[in-house]
Amino acid sequence: MTPALSPFLPDDPPFRAEVRAFAEREIVPRIRELDAAERFEPAILRAMAEAGLLGVCIPRALGGRGLSYHHLGILCEELERVDTFARVIISVHLSLNSLALYQWGTPDQQERWLRPQARGEKIAAFALTEPEAGTDAASLATRAERVPGGYRLTGTKAWIGLADVADHFLLVARIPAEEGAGKHRGVTAFLLRRGAEGLRTETITGKHGIRAGNVGRIHLDGVFVGEEDRLGEEGEGFQVAMSALDNGRFGVAAGSVGIVQACLDACVPRCRERESFGSEIGRHQLVQQMLARMVAARDVGRLLVAQVAELKCRGERHTREVSLAKWVNCDAAYQSANDAVQIFGAHGFSNEHPVERHLRNCRAAVIYEGTREIHQVIQAEYLLGYRKDRAPHRPLPRYPFSEDADGA
Repeated sequence: MTPALSPFLPDDPPFRAEVRAFAEREIVPRIRELDAAERFEPAILRAMAEAGLLGVCIPRALGGRGLSYHHLGILCEELERVDTFARVIISVHLSLNSLALYQWGTPDQQERWLRPQARGEKIAAFALTEPEAGTDAASLATRAERVPGGYRLTGTKAWIGLADVADHFLLVARIPAEEGAGKHRGVTAFLLRRGAEGLRTETITGKHGIRAGNVGRIHLDGVFVGEEDRLGEEGEGFQVAMSALDNGRFGVAAGSVGIVQACLDACVPRCRERESFGSEIGRHQLVQQMLARMVAARDVGRLLVAQVAELKCRGERHTREVSLAKWVNCDAAYQSANDAVQIFGAHGFSNEHPVERHLRNCRAAVIYEGTREIHQVIQAEYLLGYRKDRAPHRPLPRYPFSEDADGA
């Protein structure tokens, strides 16, 4: 049953205006140059921290702003409207890492790890994907060996956002289990700091899109992690990772709406300015068809995001709903960006206009955090009864956060 929208409006115009002004001020003047040079700009990350964007939906009692998951959706949409790399920062640092700490961390872990992340004093990353284990997240090769006082981790993680700039890492590895144990057996989550002996990162270059972002590999050569820095219990790592992906997919779905809006922002004036065959190209019905698809994608996408945000605010499981939003919105963003390039014609094939960059950027989202094909399978298996949420994830605390109730 589809949940009703929140009793408060799922949009917050002042907050949207705040984020849009930030993006226009801090990112727009530099993004074409940064993308062309394939260069990550740490000053933008620092500005996001100073603006309080890195802990937007973490309770004030833990150093965040205490806003809702609807606000997280707005943040991701408005940042990706300018460039995907900015939304990826929020998805990696906040959605995948900090929210997982909020769900699974002990009070001590939240104090030591989450609080400085929510304040933007430390930057965080999430490390699940490996060179041969992406979509099949249970087939991890990274190993965690039990040693006195903790564990030693050995292996390689790949395609990790913020790999070279993060101070903290939430990393998933496998503790060897007995012969014949299930694929998820022994999968465990750990918290690591940059500078740990045996931990090394390297940048991945030559990307098709999101060139202004930082992504890389993490190499682990016997890195020691104390038992106090295990997140959750032994064997709960797969659940930790999947609940983190529910949070990450939400940001990707919301950001994809931003891509669609950016395409509309670029195409509407273009359709009024450019003429062909004696009239504005906006008068041609096949061009109108492309614009109409974008409008439908934006409005349907926002409704899907609002549905998931409401479930998150209620603290309810939303794996099916966020999978649907991620799949539908990412495909719609790619279609919209492709149509936008077509509307711009030859001009859309160069970086003279941002639609070319949006098309390159949104292609990756059809792959990461579950491919299009995986999300189609998820939807069909829920429908057919093959997939059920038998072991519920530890839920997100309900919004408004109890710690902030007096001041909310």
